[in-house]
Amino acid sequence: MESMTLLLFGATGDLAARKIFPALFRMYVNKQLPQPFSIIAVGRRKWSARQFQDHVAHALHMYGQDCTTQSQHMQPFLQMIDYFEMNLKDGRAYSELHHHVQRKEEELQISGNRLFYLSVAPEFFEGISVNLKKSGLCNSTGWKRLMIEKPFGRDLQSARELNQTLAETFLEEEIYRIDHYLGKPMVQNLESLEYANPMIQAIWNNEYIANVQITASETVGVEERAGYYDHTGAIRDMIQNHLLQLVMMTAMHLPRHMTPEEIRDEKRKVMEAIRPLRQEDVGQHVIRAQYETGYVDGQEVAAYRDEIGVAKGATTDTFVAARLFIDTPRWQGVPFYIRTGKRMKEKSTRIVVECKSPKQQDSQGDTLEPNLLVIRIFPDEGITWQVNQKSPGKDGKLEAVSLHYMPDPNKLPEAYELLLADAMKGNAAHFAHWREVELSWQWVEPIIQAFEQNAVPLHMYEAGSNGPKAADALLEQDGFQWWLDPVISEERTPMTIS
Repeated sequence: MESMTLLLFGATGDLAARKIFPALFRMYVNKQLPQPFSIIAVGRRKWSARQFQDHVAHALHMYGQDCTTQSQHMQPFLQMIDYFEMNLKDGRAYSELHHHVQRKEEELQISGNRLFYLSVAPEFFEGISVNLKKSGLCNSTGWKRLMIEKPFGRDLQSARELNQTLAETFLEEEIYRIDHYLGKPMVQNLESLEYANPMIQAIWNNEYIANVQITASETVGVEERAGYYDHTGAIRDMIQNHLLQLVMMTAMHLPRHMTPEEIRDEKRKVMEAIRPLRQEDVGQHVIRAQYETGYVDGQEVAAYRDEIGVAKGATTDTFVAARLFIDTPRWQGVPFYIRTGKRMKEKSTRIVVECKSPKQQDSQGDTLEPNLLVIRIFPDEGITWQVNQKSPGKDGKLEAVSLHYMPDPNKLPEAYELLLADAMKGNAAHFAHWREVELSWQWVEPIIQAFEQNAVPLHMYEAGSNGPKAADALLEQDGFQWWLDPVISEERTPMTIS
């Protein structure tokens, strides 16, 4: 990996403390950072470099997994971090930052490769991009890359405007749009799951698969994000990016060479093939809801409308379920169901692939359960197969058995470790291409318009439940049901595979 400078804008923020610096520290401990390597932390607080290093040390002790056992690496890591205080709206400050970076590169003999990471609010994206170009920070003897956090626009028009502004400074291949779900180890393994297993390849089509269910449920409410969330809702916060990315990763055709370019090309083809919804048809395929008061983990919690910072009588969606179809020969007629919600019964992100029913009965006349492939993304990463086998001592009766593979969570890298490493290497496979973003906004825009015009009923669901009954009815229309995670549910006989 080539020597480089990482310029982290928004370095004093919560994301940097909780995710970015712990990821960089683990990469340093595991010798995954290039050498030489410089971190220029950019923030508004009037801190010295030493004060900021103390701040990072505190964050690592709070949020880092290995700090207590890797304390000998702490000081060498902190010495790699320099702090630069500036107002992000002051164009002259970028020229000063440029000179600061140049001096550091000369001191450490870094070849001019620069990775710009925007861990800031969206309103700063365009200004930073413009000033990076004006100041000369983007002009060096090495490469330049931009990592940018979501949200990438608020709607299709604003996303296009933002992309146009970024395109004036960075080429498309230099922009790394972060969707941290794409950094999850089990999501990145979706490609190899099909590539390395002919059995999976053989059934990955509409001949054998009845439906696909993608769930991202949370037990938390809006917390301190009420001001942001009340203008966003689950449709913008989760569906447009995270869940549609999981749809693309699940449904994409296996590329021949597995290059970043081919992977992104196959994802784009999936998004282009998703059947569009007309605004008047949204109510037939999409359920929106909002949580009421209830109990989560034995504690009573307030309704969404009673949360601090939420507008009185708000109709914001905190739960969305949708049915979509991918009009390709491989997936024609197979419904993909996606759902996400806050204040749900369980915290779980998973993909459930339901195979078509064998349509036969066992010797007792009982209908056989369908085979299920469950890919657990978070929090208990792993894979589960549900199969049917004879139960010893039960007169040969067939029963569903769950075969679990659960890797050691302590050995799995965090999402931001994988994403940072990929960006440093120039591997864009697990970042969102602009065309994916644009197509995602095009698909959700009729849904957003229908929500804003109250053309779709706003259902209520009790906090701590599995969501509104209307979401169950959406699947029942097609003869299906939402499947529980076999790891959480005790309804299946477990068998663990190491």
